[in-house]
Amino acid sequence: MPNTTPEAEVSPVVTTQEDIVHWLRERVIDEIECLVPDMNGMMRGKIIPREDFIRSLGSKGLRLPETILLQAVSGDTVNDTKVAAETDRDIVAVPDVSTVRIVPWYEEPTAQVICDCFHSDGEIVDYAPRSVLKHVLELYAERGLRPVVAPELEFYFVEKSTDPDAPLSVPVGVSGRKESGRQAYGIEAANEFDPVVEDIYAYCEASRIDIGTMAHEAGPAQIEMNFKHGDPLELADQVFLFKRAVRKAAIAHDMYATFMSQPHQGEPGSAMHVHQSVLDEDGRNIFSHEDGSDSSLLAHYIAGLQNYVPAAMALVCPNVNAFRRIRMESDAPINVHWGRDNRTCGLRVPDSDAAARRVENRVAGADANPYLCIATTLACGLVGLREAGQPAPEVTIDAHTLGVALPSHIQDALLELSACEPLRHIFGHRFVDAFIEVKTLEWQLYNRVISSWEREYLLLNV
Repeated sequence: MPNTTPEAEVSPVVTTQEDIVHWLRERVIDEIECLVPDMNGMMRGKIIPREDFIRSLGSKGLRLPETILLQAVSGDTVNDTKVAAETDRDIVAVPDVSTVRIVPWYEEPTAQVICDCFHSDGEIVDYAPRSVLKHVLELYAERGLRPVVAPELEFYFVEKSTDPDAPLSVPVGVSGRKESGRQAYGIEAANEFDPVVEDIYAYCEASRIDIGTMAHEAGPAQIEMNFKHGDPLELADQVFLFKRAVRKAAIAHDMYATFMSQPHQGEPGSAMHVHQSVLDEDGRNIFSHEDGSDSSLLAHYIAGLQNYVPAAMALVCPNVNAFRRIRMESDAPINVHWGRDNRTCGLRVPDSDAAARRVENRVAGADANPYLCIATTLACGLVGLREAGQPAPEVTIDAHTLGVALPSHIQDALLELSACEPLRHIFGHRFVDAFIEVKTLEWQLYNRVISSWEREYLLLNV
């Protein structure tokens, strides 16, 4: 397998329109991909020649139909929406110049930039996923608080396949063999995919995506990559771009990478764990005292996660496939009990010093929209800080023995989200309604498909 590691420059840190114009012209960037994250975290937007992009910076931005935010993962669009205008009016995508990065896998110099969405009157589109996360961060700022997050993202390498009815297969590694068994944290198992992983790291370095450690997870050809802790919006942007980079690197090595929560039957699922802490105006971690003991605010925060993560499940497990991961025989959590360094719990407080005291939300699937996943866990914690409640007692045993306490299907999760007034208050009714509309459409489309299980067991038996 050839090593295709690119020799790309590292993307600059740009803060002004003048900086981005100078950089684009100096590096002779031919095209700019203007990206808008939709409800599923998919990339929508436009690809624009450099000089047209520069001219757009002096205007209101790039015009796009509002319905791009109401597209299902299939590409179908919600009809009879309560949120968007019936005329399918345009919105304006305004590039956040601080997000500009090289696209390292193209031969021709190309840049990518993430955009925020506004209405023609200058009002932000409040139900756009990036807007939702920015709003949650503003609510923290009003209290003099600044969250810090560190996502951990799992994914599988799989053989290329064009038959959606065929089960996925494990790809061949550098040894010429397919991995068998479960090799959690196996070094040589991870080495089987060194060429593609090296490209992922190279793409990430060129794109200013700050990856820390990598490990082989329990599933065959399953990898986990951890992001370094930092600002939630910046980390959501990085995860958004990371998924594409991983898929592009895998394709270059004649395989696919998938962030489906449960791509293989009988194998571990893939998660997006989110470590989170909160700093005060002086930069101190509010979850601990200077002597290293837990503060009461940590308890309030955990209580918020326990009380509201179940109602927010649709936001962090957003597809029908995601709920296949939440099952009794899985390594994934099945409830929101909390424990210290207890990986069987949905909420884990890792061993740490006072400055690094944090909560790990282990419920979310790898398929979650990173903006909504991070916004959701921070929102649940914020409601907990406001309500100042107490969590259930710490769990020191296997939390799987305590039963399932999360919604078991996307329809149940959508009903719980719709009825949860504290989350509606945080996110806004328009966002909650828009998200439910998109996911209801996807459920309707999914429900039309006759599965192989039905053909296998019902065709001649009923």
